[in-house]
Amino acid sequence: MADVTAQSLRVAMVAGEASGDLLSGLLLDGLQQRWPQLQAVGIGGHAMQERGFQAWYDSERLAVHGYSLEVLLRLRDILAIRKQLRQRLLQERPSVFIGVDAPDFNLGLERDLRTVGIKTVHFVCPSIWAWRPERVHKIRSAADHVLCLFPFEPKLLAQHGIASTYVGHPLAQRIPMEPNRAAARAALGLPLDVQVLALLPGSRRAEVQYIARPFLQAAALLLQDMPQLQVVLPAVPALYERLQALLAELGLATQGRIHLLQGQSHTALAACDCTLIASGTATLEAALYKRPMVIGYRMHPISWRLMRRKQLQPWVGLPNILCGDFVVPELLQEQGTPQALAQAVVQWLHPEAALRVAQLQARFTQLHALLLRDTGTLAAQAIAELVHA
Repeated sequence: MADVTAQSLRVAMVAGEASGDLLSGLLLDGLQQRWPQLQAVGIGGHAMQERGFQAWYDSERLAVHGYSLEVLLRLRDILAIRKQLRQRLLQERPSVFIGVDAPDFNLGLERDLRTVGIKTVHFVCPSIWAWRPERVHKIRSAADHVLCLFPFEPKLLAQHGIASTYVGHPLAQRIPMEPNRAAARAALGLPLDVQVLALLPGSRRAEVQYIARPFLQAAALLLQDMPQLQVVLPAVPALYERLQALLAELGLATQGRIHLLQGQSHTALAACDCTLIASGTATLEAALYKRPMVIGYRMHPISWRLMRRKQLQPWVGLPNILCGDFVVPELLQEQGTPQALAQAVVQWLHPEAALRVAQLQARFTQLHALLLRDTGTLAAQAIAELVHA
């Protein structure tokens, strides 16, 4: 095992998709501040690699969509990666392993590492309060410590004998309390005096397959009725060409009012008046940017039926879950037709919606304050106490 000193710590990490990569990058900032000579290895994406993370595999290899079928189609590759990773980690024995989200991949790996004495941390409490509550037993056997993003989670975990720390949400630090819409529009070359819609159909390949098409069809309907509307479509690098092809297929590539961006999802959220957005971490980002939104989601019908059976709450979108109310509309599966999505967006962009928008922004400002903590420092302190225990 690598020596733990005031300057150095060897950490292994696994982040399974774009949102996990983003969270991991922000976590690495805090770890590197505490341990300037930090060595971090494992599975990660662009944000982690920018911070010196040594990626044995890219996180895109683990990015899957749905509850069962889509995972099964890539199961062999994912299991092979986990087996190879487990063998390497057992040989190299890092000081601590941090599994970032991706519980289906990480919890089993954490359990195996913990069995041989390697300290394990799970960053992002699996949403046992929303669905799959039986997963708490896996968490208890896998993780020495859980870093929680939401303030109600430690009490829930303590009821099951699981040590945890509320560290706030890193995005609440990264996103300003009062986003600068004018600067964001200038960065994207958008005028100030028009309405802007941001389309965020997800960061996984299968999400583009199921979600991007109805989102773009909804945008086409809106553009017919709203002559001045501008649409921005941020794309993760791996999906840029696929979205470009879909725009061409739908006859929207030459529209001139749909701007396909290389990344820049946060700039798009800061610039927009409303976002049509896939359920996931991005909805929380939109809430922190205080933007009205319509949440949409689609997946394979079999995956959908299996997921719904496990659901514990009436909400799917994080803003609604955290507010305990349908503060923004959710149009899921067969409800998310292009016509329904477009109509829901219009409800936010109509001039008479100004008071409703202001009330939503006030609610999201309260949520932002609740989630705002020095996440990196709190997480690093919890990890330091664990590795020195």
